[in-house]
Amino acid sequence: MRLRKQALQANFTGYLFILPQMAIFLLFLVYPIVEGIRLSLYQINYQDERFVGLDNYAALFSDPVFFKALLNTVVFVVCIVLLTVGFSLFAASAVFDKNAKYVSFIRGSYYIPVMVSMVVMSMVWSFLLNPASGLISYLAREAGAGQVNLLGGSKTVMPVIIFVTFATNVGQAIILYIAAMIGVPKDLFEAAEVDGASRWQTIRHILIPSVQPSTVYITIINIIAVLKIFVVIQLLTGGGPNNGSVTLMYYLYNNAFKFNQLGTASAVGVIMFLITLLLSVPQLRSMLKQT
Repeated sequence: MRLRKQALQANFTGYLFILPQMAIFLLFLVYPIVEGIRLSLYQINYQDERFVGLDNYAALFSDPVFFKALLNTVVFVVCIVLLTVGFSLFAASAVFDKNAKYVSFIRGSYYIPVMVSMVVMSMVWSFLLNPASGLISYLAREAGAGQVNLLGGSKTVMPVIIFVTFATNVGQAIILYIAAMIGVPKDLFEAAEVDGASRWQTIRHILIPSVQPSTVYITIINIIAVLKIFVVIQLLTGGGPNNGSVTLMYYLYNNAFKFNQLGTASAVGVIMFLITLLLSVPQLRSMLKQT
C-alpha cells in the first residue's frame, strides 16, 4: 500500500500533464459512443424518449434498404482498400529509389487531390459526369457513343463513385509508402543485387514485407474513411438511382435528419462501429504480433 502511494506521488506530475488529453478523449470519443449505444435502445422524438429495447435493430434487419446499404458499404470498403493498397504499392515501388526531385514531383502530383476539399472534388466530378453538359458525355457524343449517364445507371453508379473516391484519396497512401520504402535499409537491396535478384523479386521479398506496418495502417484508415463517406454520395447521386449507391452513413443521415428516426440512426451507428472493429482488430493484432 505504501509503495503504491509513493508511486502515485512520484507520477502525480505526469498524470496532471495527461489529464487534459484524457478529459478530451473521454468527452468527445468515449461518451458519444456510450450515448449512441444508449440512444439505439430508445424511440426518440423531439419531446421525449421511450425505451424499446432491440426494436430499432429489428426494424433495421427487416428493411431491404438497410441490407442494400450494408452490401454497398462492404463492396465500397473492399474495393477502395484493394485499389488503394495495390496502386499505392505499385506507384511507390516504381519511384522510391529514383532521383529525389522526381520523387518529390510524383508525391506532390498525387497529393494535390488530397489537399482539395472533398466537396470541391465532388462538385468537379459532378460537372464532368453531367449527362447533359459534362465533359465526359460530350467526348462520348463526339466519339459517336451517344449520351452517357454513368451516375444514372444502377450497374455503373457504384464503380464511378468508387473510382472518384479512390482517385481523391490515393495520394496519401502513396506518400506513406514512399516514406516507408525510403527508410528500408540499403544493405538489403545491395545484398539482393549481389544475389542476382530481379526488381520484381526485390519488391516482393524485401519491400512489401518491410512496409507491412504501413499497409496495416493504410488499410485501417481507409476502412474508417470509407465507412464515413458521405459528401460524394450526397453531391453526386443522393443515394440513387433506386438506392443503388446508398451506404450505411447515408442511410444513417436519412434516418436522423430526414425521417427523424434518431433511435434507428443510432442503431446504424452502433452497427458501423462494430463493423469497424471487426475489420480493424485483425489488422492491429497482426501488426502487434510482429512488434
